[in-house]
Amino acid sequence: MSLYYEVVFACFLRDATPEPVLAALRWHTGASADRPSHLDANEHPYPLLAASPDSCLPGGEFAFLQRQSRGSWDAWGLFTRNLWLDDDIGELVTVLNLLAPHVEDPGYGGYMREEGDAKRSIFTFRDGAYGLEAD
Repeated sequence: MSLYYEVVFACFLRDATPEPVLAALRWHTGASADRPSHLDANEHPYPLLAASPDSCLPGGEFAFLQRQSRGSWDAWGLFTRNLWLDDDIGELVTVLNLLAPHVEDPGYGGYMREEGDAKRSIFTFRDGAYGLEAD
């Protein structure tokens, strides 16, 4: 029997995030149809954050990457919520490695939890690296 995980990313990326990273995130979120040529197909096999219209998550899946004002400066807001099959959960490293060097605010960046479970594993970002902490 397969397990599923709700995976959420909620973080700001620095305004100066390089265009190749933004292009990769646009493709991963489904905002761009074609895989950027600089992405290795083995490391980025398919769009990992694209929302499925047939998801069984309450409220559905979504994926947004947009430039946002944060008062006196701008940043790239990333907000995604997806259902991941347990066989694919190892692919999270691809997304975490892509985000970590560019996250603007240290600390919370999202979570993952087994479907139906209240306990979460929190994604944290600090100094260009990421970690997982139990909720």
